[in-house]
This record gives sequence, structure tokens and C-alpha cells, in this order.
Amino acid sequence: MSVYKKFAGQTIIYGVSTVFSRVLNFFLTPVYTSVYPTSVYGIFTNMYSWAALINAVLSFGMETTFFRYLNKYEDRKQDVYNNAFLTVAFLGFLFFCTGMVFSGSIASGLADGGTVASADYRQYIHYFLCILLVDALCVIPFAKLRADGRPLRYGTIKFLNIGAFIGLNLVFLFLIPAIIRNDWPLSGWLSGWYRQQWIGYVFISNLAASVLTMIMLLPEFMKLRLRFERRLFADMFSYSWPILVANISFVINENLDKIVLKELVPGAGKGFQDTGIYGASAKIAVFLSIFIQAFRLGAEPFFFNHAKEKNARETYATILQYFVIVVAFIFLALVANIEILKYFIRGKDAAQQALYWSGLQVVPILLFGYVCLGIYMNLSIWYRLSDQTRFGLYISGFGAVLTIILNVILIPRYSYVGAAWVSLLAYLSMMVLSYVLGHKHYPIPYPLLRMLGYLLLSTVLVYASFYIFNRNIYIGNLFLVLFAAVIWLREGQKLKMMLRAKK
Repeated sequence: MSVYKKFAGQTIIYGVSTVFSRVLNFFLTPVYTSVYPTSVYGIFTNMYSWAALINAVLSFGMETTFFRYLNKYEDRKQDVYNNAFLTVAFLGFLFFCTGMVFSGSIASGLADGGTVASADYRQYIHYFLCILLVDALCVIPFAKLRADGRPLRYGTIKFLNIGAFIGLNLVFLFLIPAIIRNDWPLSGWLSGWYRQQWIGYVFISNLAASVLTMIMLLPEFMKLRLRFERRLFADMFSYSWPILVANISFVINENLDKIVLKELVPGAGKGFQDTGIYGASAKIAVFLSIFIQAFRLGAEPFFFNHAKEKNARETYATILQYFVIVVAFIFLALVANIEILKYFIRGKDAAQQALYWSGLQVVPILLFGYVCLGIYMNLSIWYRLSDQTRFGLYISGFGAVLTIILNVILIPRYSYVGAAWVSLLAYLSMMVLSYVLGHKHYPIPYPLLRMLGYLLLSTVLVYASFYIFNRNIYIGNLFLVLFAAVIWLREGQKLKMMLRAKK
């Protein structure tokens, strides 16, 4: 079988499961925006942004380290699995206990001047501490499924997780209010504790779904042995800690704007409102984010497993070329159809809907930022394979510093529009830095001019569709067909040959 066909097959399986689970989750956006006003949705966005940052810390870079050391020490796979899990578990329990002790102080710091009660925030924090602990314990078992080449089981568990999360959301937000409103059985008991438009029910649903995931991963937990190899850990630690810092820097690039918007936007209460608008608009970019995540799930173990092959670098170059084509196509497709996608962001009335839709202007900016991020993730394979993970620290650290400085400068003046531009500039700079450093330390023969040509063409067509033709859906999709035709004429024959090749 062609190595490209095998890689594509694994990625498609991960992609289908990821797309289904994330798209189902995406359908909650119109639910939330119809139930919660922008300021309350801002709380949701803010809390999940903090969770993303903490998740990066708790995983400690051990997911990537796990794949690298399975490939590096093929005779010690069980020891690698034990060490990776025990490291993450220790950090998870340490964080959980510390968070519980200081939950009151954290709640006081997050509460927005009385807009949301500090007691409510303390409950939210308790829920999130439990969610973060359970999710951390599942990181390495999930990585083991990927390393063992079991994408179907991985996808099934992810799908059921999202299904449980969505189902419980619908129960709390619609079924219980309907029971109370219509005086159905149990209405008296439910009305005694149910709170209308309480965002905490979203977090309870998340916790229940995470626990269900942990239960479904029990076979992987049963394969663990509580043995800790200190020498192996020292070796793994030296590889993982730069990845940890790089992951934290990445999450800062991705989520800092949503965390600090409420602090940096002038005007009482406007910070949470703008955070809600920004968070809802950013959901439209989720489809490109889904593809990038699905690609990473398939690519990471493949890249490590393929590293010893003679033509590995040529394979990586070809994969990036076609990755660029696909993300450029998705970029253009989403912008071309934004007039349809915007209806997933629906307020409870016309005024609130117009307020949410005012954030659509940032979607093309965020999408191109994701394009740059996806390319950077591909380029970053050079320092992971060559055990030079410190460069990941340098690159992501530079992006994080740039994000912090520019957010402080631009958000007070331009609010979430400034935040979107900061995100794009950070990812663009990281992409360029990774390419330049990788070309020097671990050269891979990427077809640079061809990839830049496709990126430039898609960007010009997006600009014309969104700004010149004012998001006209017919012209936007005409541009999409034009782009697809150009790709087919340039790449069609080569792609057929690659998929037919024996190796």
C-alpha cells in the first residue's frame, strides 16, 4: 500500500470521528447564544480559555514525549507508558488539591465586580477542577490508542463523550424548563432546585461526559503498571519540558485574548459582552480547527513511526504540500459560505442576534491564523524528530511574548478585532520562524514557492469574496470552484500517481 494512502486512511478515520464530535458540539453554539446573553456567554468563553491553558500544563508535553519514546525505546514500551501516565496523574492530583484549597480566592479574582456572584464562580471552579483532573488522567490512555493504531475505538469514545455532553445540555437547558413550565411529573421537585439560565449546567454536563470517557478507557487503564523508572523519566523529562513550555505558549496565543478581553476593554460590563461576541464568532472558524486537529491525531504517530525510512523527509515535504492545499480550500469554503454559517449564532431576539453577528468581521482573520497554525504544526516535526525540542520553546515563547505585548496594545483600542489580528500575527511569525530554523538545522525539501502560490491565491479570493463582493454566497462559491479547478489542473495527475504507488 502507498505510504500516502495509508497515512490518508488513518487521518480520514481520525477526521471523521473528530468532525462528527466537534460538529455536534458546534451545534451547541446556537443553543447557548439563544439562551444566554453575550455577557453570560462571555463567562463560558473565559472559563474554557483558562481550562485550555491549564490542560497544557497538566499534560506536561507527555503526549508527544510518549510517541517519541515508544519509537526510541521499542523494547521498553510498557515503561514509557507507565512513566508518562504517572507523571501526568501526579500533576493532575497536585493541581486538583491545590485548586480546591484556594478556590475561594480564585473565585474572587475571576468574579466580574458583582455581575456574577463569587459563590457561583466558586462552584464553577470546583466543576472545572474535577473536569481538568479527569481529562488529564485520560491523556496518555488516549495517546496509547493512537500509538496502537486504533482510531475507530478512539473515535467512538470521543463521539460518545460529545453525545453525552450535548444530551445533558439539552436536558438542563430545555427538557427540565419544559417539565416545570407544563407542570409535568417531577415539576415540583425540579422547580425546587433548578435555576433558569445558569451557566453552571454546561459545566456539570462536561464533567459527566468526562467521567463517562474515563469509564470507557478502563481497558487502557488496566494495562498500566504502577512502576516508575527514574532514569527513563529523567530522559523523558529533558525532552518534554521544552514541549510543555511550547504548549503553554501555544495556548497563550490561542486563548489569552479571550481571558484578558474582559480586563482590557474599557467600559463597565463591556469586556464580558465583547468576549461573548468574539467567542461566538470564533466558533465559525472551528471547522478549520477540526481539520487541523484531526490531521495532528493521525500525523503525529505516523511521523515518528516513519522517521527511520530512507525517504522520510521527502514524504514530510509532500504531506505538507497537500496539507496546504486542503487548508487553503477549507479557508476559502468557510468564508464563501459565511452567510449560511452565521445562522448558527442566533440570539434570543433580533437585537442580540445583530450584536453577535457584529463579530463576523474577525472570521477571515482568525481562519488565516489557523492556516498558519496548521502549517507550523507540520513544520515543527523537525525539532521533535531531531530531539531539539528547545527550539519549540524558543519559537512558541516568541509567539507568546508577541501575543502578550500586542494584546495589551491593541485590545483597549480595537477590542476583539485587535485580538484577532494579534492571533494571526503570532501564528504567522511562528510559522516563518519554524521554517527558517528548520531549514538550517533539519532541512526538509518543502516546495516553498508552490505552497506560497496556493496560499496567496486563496487569500486573494477570500479578500475579494468577503470585502469586495460583500460576502455574496454565489460569487464566493464561484471563487471556490475556480480554486478547485486550478488545484486539479496542477496537482491531479501527481496525486493519482502517489495514491497508486506501492510504497
